[in-house]
Amino acid sequence: MKQAVARAAIEYVTPGEIIGVGTGSTANFFIDELGAIKDRIKGAVASSEATAERLRGHGIEVFDLNDVQSLSVYIDGADEITLHGEMIKGGGAALTREKIVASVARQFVCIADGSKLVKTLGAFPLPVEVIPMAQAAVARRLQTLGGEPRLRVKDGQPVVTDNGCFIIDVHGLRIADPAGLEAQINDIVGVVTVGLFARRGANVGLLGTVDGVKRMTF
Repeated sequence: MKQAVARAAIEYVTPGEIIGVGTGSTANFFIDELGAIKDRIKGAVASSEATAERLRGHGIEVFDLNDVQSLSVYIDGADEITLHGEMIKGGGAALTREKIVASVARQFVCIADGSKLVKTLGAFPLPVEVIPMAQAAVARRLQTLGGEPRLRVKDGQPVVTDNGCFIIDVHGLRIADPAGLEAQINDIVGVVTVGLFARRGANVGLLGTVDGVKRMTF
């Protein structure tokens, strides 16, 4: 299913332009598909070091976002997406750079398997990227929102993002107002950004199902 939506996303790639590319398993399928048409595009802006490495491995030129005025499209996956195009992202710890790249793209195409479509966000733990020294203080603030904040740890150590920050995953939320909660969490001192993509959500959803790719516009 992930490969099917990755192939379907190729039609949203504008020839001769620079595109934005996300991070994660579904995005990796898209990068592999993009490698087959690399001569049709000028290059890409990557949302993580891992994505940049994979793009270069396919011979695709990677541009610094500071050298790009705008992007025709940003293509990335999601951990959850609603019928309104609101998303939770950040399972791959690249939420800040994903949000930055998405902010300069004229169109956001979300590619995911159909199981990621939900009525209400929150079953997937909400990632929040934080400055390390503020981790405990931010966790206390997040707890007041009704969820259970947990520092993301791997092999006994905090997961460190490409930005040198930590991730707090908030479990047990039922997010009735994604845009409002996004603004509220982003306003907490010490938060770099939250993995809610509601104020700038997806424009197009390509969801893989047993019956083929389901296309949604928001």
